[in-house]
Amino acid sequence: MVVAGQEIYADRQIIECIDPSQISKKADEKVRVASYAVASDEDIDSVMEVAKADPDRWREKSIDQRHEILSRVAMELRKARGDLIGAAAADTGKIFAEADTEVSKSIDFAEYYPYSVKTFTDLKNVEYCGKGVGLVIAAWNSPIAIPCDGIVAALAAGNTVIFKPSSSAALVAWQLCRAFWKAGVSKNVLQFLPCSGSTTGAKLTNHRHVDFIILTGKTDAGLTILNQRPVIFMAAQTGGKNAAIVTAMSDRGQAIKNVLDSAFRNCGQKCSATSLLILEREVYEDKIFKKHLIDAAQSYKVGSAWNFENKMGPLIQPPSGNLKRALTQLEPGESWALKPENIQGNPYMWTPGIRWGVQPESYTHMNEFYGPLLGVMCAKSLDHAIEMVNQTGYGLTSSLESLDRREHERWKTRIKAGNLYINRGTTGLVVLRRPFGGSGKSALGAGIKTGGPNYVSQFMDYKDVDYPYVGAIQNEHSLLRLAQEWQQKVNWGQLEEFKTDLIQTIRAIKSYLFHAEQEFWQAKDYFHLRGQDNIMRYLPIGTVVIRVHPDDSLFEVLARIAIVKISRCKPLISLPPEFNNKNAEFLFGQYGKQLVGDATVTNQSDQDLISIIPDVQRIRYAAPDRVPHEVLQAAAKAGFYIARTKVSMEGRIELLQYFQEQSICFNYHRYGNLGERAL
Repeated sequence: MVVAGQEIYADRQIIECIDPSQISKKADEKVRVASYAVASDEDIDSVMEVAKADPDRWREKSIDQRHEILSRVAMELRKARGDLIGAAAADTGKIFAEADTEVSKSIDFAEYYPYSVKTFTDLKNVEYCGKGVGLVIAAWNSPIAIPCDGIVAALAAGNTVIFKPSSSAALVAWQLCRAFWKAGVSKNVLQFLPCSGSTTGAKLTNHRHVDFIILTGKTDAGLTILNQRPVIFMAAQTGGKNAAIVTAMSDRGQAIKNVLDSAFRNCGQKCSATSLLILEREVYEDKIFKKHLIDAAQSYKVGSAWNFENKMGPLIQPPSGNLKRALTQLEPGESWALKPENIQGNPYMWTPGIRWGVQPESYTHMNEFYGPLLGVMCAKSLDHAIEMVNQTGYGLTSSLESLDRREHERWKTRIKAGNLYINRGTTGLVVLRRPFGGSGKSALGAGIKTGGPNYVSQFMDYKDVDYPYVGAIQNEHSLLRLAQEWQQKVNWGQLEEFKTDLIQTIRAIKSYLFHAEQEFWQAKDYFHLRGQDNIMRYLPIGTVVIRVHPDDSLFEVLARIAIVKISRCKPLISLPPEFNNKNAEFLFGQYGKQLVGDATVTNQSDQDLISIIPDVQRIRYAAPDRVPHEVLQAAAKAGFYIARTKVSMEGRIELLQYFQEQSICFNYHRYGNLGERAL
C-alpha cells in the first residue's frame, strides 16, 4: 500500500493473490501471483491527513497543468498494456481479449476527462474548485477500466484521491497506480489503500475528511455506506438485472449471437451482462431457436485465461450466496435447458447455464447473480416483455432484438434503463460514444454517466461570480416572455425591493433556455459511425419537489420553479408549514402566480416530505446546509438522491439536476447492408 507518499509492506497483515485459472481442490495446488499489505486504522488516519492537506498542491494546479500530467498517464497506460493484461489474467482470471479492451477504455478516460472539464471551467461567469478528497472504491469485474475511470475523473476535477481497490483485484490495481505515479501524479495525491471493506473500510467511508465517494459495486454496498453517512455525496454505479427482449420480428440467429455474447463474456460477471432473455411467445415456442441457443452456448470453450482458445475463464471467486443457489438449484416452473457444470477440478471454473421457464416475480427474475447464467422467460407481447423488464426495479442496460421500427420506438419510450441497445449486445462502454450508467436501483447519486461529457462536473463545486453568457434563443417560450415582462417592470423602477433577485432570475431563465436548446433538448451522435447510431439524449427526471426553506432567497425559489418547467419535469412546490415572508408575498402575488401557473403548491412538514419520497423522482433544495438530517437519513435508506448544490444562474450546470442521461446504440445495418440508410 502507499500511505503519505511511502510504500508500506512490513508489520502489516499480508494477503496473497492466487491465480484462479490454476487452482484445484487440492489445497497445495495454488499459484501465488502477488501479496499485499492490508491497511490498519492508523494507516487510514495518516492517509486522510495527507489527502486533506494536499502537500503537493494538486488542487492549486491549473486545468492545463493537470491535463498535461493526465495525458502522460494515458501514455504510461499504453506502455503498460501488456503488464495490465497479464495482471488481470493472473489476479482475476480475465481472458486477454477482455482485459485488452479495458486498457483501451482506461486510455480514453485519461485523454477525455481533462478535456471534458474545460466545458465547465471555460464558463467565465463561474468560479470552480475540486470538492476536496475523493474516495474511489472499485469493483473487481472490470479491474482496470472501472478504477481508472474514477481516479482520472476525480484528479481531473482537482481533487486528491484515495483508492481502495477490490481485495480480489489488488495486483491489477497496483499496476494501474504505478502508471499514474510514473506519469507525475505524486504518491501524496493518489494514495493506494487496500483494506477490508467490512471492518477498516467502514472507518474509511465514514471519515470526516472524505468529501465524496465514487463507488462501483452492488446496490446493497452503496446503501450501507449511505445509511452510515447520509450527508456524503456519492456517485455510484451499482447492479443490474439486465434483459434482452427478442420479438417475433427479429433476426433470430443474430439474436442468439448477441444475447450469448452479452450473457457469458467475462463469465457473466459484468454489471452490464444480460441475465434475462425474454422471448415473445412465438420465439419461446420455436424449437429450432431453442436448439440453436443451446448449441451456441455449449460451444463456448471454458478454461484457463492463459489458454487463448478459451472464450470464458474462471470466476473471480467460487460461487456463493445468490450465484451458488442459481447454479445448483431450480425454482418452481423452471428446467435446465443447459445445466452449468463445475469442471477441471477447479471450484472457480463453471460452464454456461440456461434456465428455461423463469416465472414472473420469481427469485431468478428479480435477483442479480454475476455469473454464467441466463434465465429465459416467455412474454405474451412486446408490452408484456417491457413490463417484466421494468418490474425488477433495476435500470442499467437493456436490449431489443427486432427488425420492426415501430417496435423500436415503442420500446425506447417505455423501457426504464440508462443504456439501450437495439440489435446488439448489452455490454460495451465506449468513452463519449456510449457513456455508461443506469437508473433506479442501478445508480445511487445524481446518475450522471461514466464516460460522458458531464461526468467530471459532479466532482467540482461552483460559485456564480457574474451573470451567465447567453446566445440567441431560437424558440418562443412562455418563460422567456415572462422574463422580458419582469425586465420591463424593473427598468421602469417597479418591484424595487425584489430587483436584485429578479435580475438574477431573468438572467438565469435566459441561460436555462439557451442551454436547453443547445444541449438538453437535443439528441446527439458525436461519432456518426456507418451502420450504427450512438445517440445520447436527456430525459426529464419526472416529478421534482422544489423544497422551499426560510433561508432561501427569492432568486433561489423562482429559479428552481422556472428550471423545472424548462426541463419539462413536473413541479411540486413544497413550502414549510408557516411560509409568510417576502418570498411568499411575491410568489403568491400577481407576478409570482404567472410563474407558478398550474404547478402543485403544498405546505409540508419534513415528515410530510419524507412520506412522498417513493412517489417523486427528485427533491431539490437550494443549499446543502438547508437539508434536515432526518430527510437525508430517509433518502439514504431509500437510495434516493436529494439535489442540494447551490442554485446557479448558469444553465449548463444547473440543468444537470433535472435530467436523466440515456444512451441508445442501434445497429441499423444487417451484415453490412445499410438498407435505406445508404440512400
